[in-house]
Amino acid sequence: MTDTAANSELATVRDYLRYAVSRFNAAGLFFGHGSDNAWDEAVYLTLHTLNLPLDRLEPFLDARLLAHERSALLEIYRRRCEDRLPAAYLTNEAWLGEHRFYVDERVIVPRSFIAELLHEQLTPWVEDPWAIGSALDLCTGSGCLAILTALAFPEAQVDAVDLSKEAISVAKRNVEEYDLSERIEIIQSDAFANLAGKRYDLIISNPPYVNADSVVALPPEYLHEPVMALGSGKDGLDFTRIILREAKQHLNPDGLLVVEIGHNRAELEAAYPALPFTWLDTSAGDEFVFLLHAADLPD
Repeated sequence: MTDTAANSELATVRDYLRYAVSRFNAAGLFFGHGSDNAWDEAVYLTLHTLNLPLDRLEPFLDARLLAHERSALLEIYRRRCEDRLPAAYLTNEAWLGEHRFYVDERVIVPRSFIAELLHEQLTPWVEDPWAIGSALDLCTGSGCLAILTALAFPEAQVDAVDLSKEAISVAKRNVEEYDLSERIEIIQSDAFANLAGKRYDLIISNPPYVNADSVVALPPEYLHEPVMALGSGKDGLDFTRIILREAKQHLNPDGLLVVEIGHNRAELEAAYPALPFTWLDTSAGDEFVFLLHAADLPD
């Protein structure tokens, strides 16, 4: 069915959802930026485009659509299929739990298991969330983890660091939207380069960690994201090596380092057999995020 035919034959939200799922499946879309299937993606894009509550589908399924609403839905379905843009770039928003963040193609679409851990205030590794007075989010991107860190630890002053000027602009927008400008300082820096003399109770990072072979094989959706936010050398650990080499200089004596590394646990442990990594439980298992105490890091 062409879009012209769809516009004349489809009438209700239910009709358009069915059409979207069929079109997404036929296009062979990849779902890895929030939704993991065609139905959830269609529901999200449809409700967002119609300015309806994202958690209320049932009351609207049989609602008939106005002409301009039908056209808007067909256009966003078309862009998703033909341009292979992730849904987050089409709607300029991404969600981590209940928290919404502005995003566009200047930043990677937020997706981090560290967000889950911050929701739990890094329990039991942080015994008193109010005792965290300073924190660093390295490779902040959209600023989402810096914001979640500030929300999790009410007394913390947070530095949000990124090399990209474009990402810094997006992060500033999100920090302002959460009214956290007095607690989050956004710093342009290549890793720790512009952080001389700064020390923190907590350093978190969701750095680039995709290995070279995987970068070449990425689905089209990922090619819209900034390259520098994805790849990190042959084994995906180039930036993680920088963190492990320099983090101790920027942690207080009882400080913690929390880093997400994708599917690279085996490679990391092989490269650093002497480091006592603690692997944190997430919704996907205990292979993706490690924790180290300052005392365990190399000098």
